[in-house]
This record gives sequence, C-alpha cells and structure tokens, in this order.
Amino acid sequence: MKRQIKLDKKRKLQKKTNYNKRLILLKGNYLRLVIRKTNKYITMQITESKQAQDKILYSTSSKELLKQNWPENKKGSLKSLAASYLTGLLLGKKCKDKIKEKIILDTGLIPSTNGSRIYAGVKGIVDSGLKINYNEKVIPKEERIKRDYEFFDEIKNKLEKSIASQNKDEIGRASCRERVYISVVAV
Repeated sequence: MKRQIKLDKKRKLQKKTNYNKRLILLKGNYLRLVIRKTNKYITMQITESKQAQDKILYSTSSKELLKQNWPENKKGSLKSLAASYLTGLLLGKKCKDKIKEKIILDTGLIPSTNGSRIYAGVKGIVDSGLKINYNEKVIPKEERIKRDYEFFDEIKNKLEKSIASQNKDEIGRASCRERVYISVVAV
C-alpha cells in the first residue's frame, strides 16, 4: 500500500497566507477592510469575496497623502501612525456614502499589537463614519497619533473638505445621469 504525501499550498509554504484564518473570514460574507504594510507605505482596501474570489471595491495608499500637502521632507514617514490614520480617514471618506453594511478587519499575517499602525488606520475609518467592530483598548491615543506632526490637523481638515466636495460633485453627476437615463427611456 502506497503512502500518501500531503502537499501544502504554495502561499502557505511562502508564509503569505493563513488558510484557516482566510476560510473563517470568507464564511462571514461581510466586506473586509484589508490593511497591509510595506517598507514605505500603508495600503488599505475594502474587498468583497464571492466564491473565494476577492474583488477590490475601494483602495487607497498612504502615497496619496503626498497630494494632500504631506511634506516632502517627511516622505519617509508615510508608514507612521499619523499616515495610517489619515489613510484610513481618506478611504473612509471615499466610500462612506456607498457602503452601508458592516465591515470586518483583515490583517493577514501582520501580528495584532495594541496601538499599532493597523489600529490607527481602523480609527481613521471609524472617524470617517463607517461601521467596523473594534475594541477601544487597542486603538492608539490621539496624542500618540499627532505626535511630532504639526501639519497633521491641516491635512486632516483638508481631507475632510476635499472629500466632502468630491461627494457633492459625484451626487450631482449621478443625478444628471439619472435624468439622461429617464429621458432616453421615455423616448
């Protein structure tokens, strides 16, 4: 009788995917907030899974903060707590009016540490108005997020104003599209 050899999946061997954790997340049928850290940036995505296929609905990176007056001399700090918070705020403001359902956090293989950059991003998402379950104890303090960044409040206010104006423009464009559609159908 031959002995069977169990083959591990490639991404498991490369330590890129925890399939047990992924299966639990996929069974929930909720939208997922995927937060990933790279050597330079923080990337946040809201994804939807259907039949184990992930579809990215909204995405943003801390690199986009450079367009929001993040100082060039602080370019190396685009993975800091402040950058993570502002990236979460930016993503939340982009999709606030479009997502009504609950979102769950997907950190992947990043270890969960109290007060980390991941939870600063979650705080940004929550402050933008999206619903996500989290424990208040793991969120970093406001003073720790703002520390050493005198430009933090300026960028935060600019983000809130620019996203609000974008949403108004999109609503206006959508109503124009609806009028055009109605007139075409009526003809």
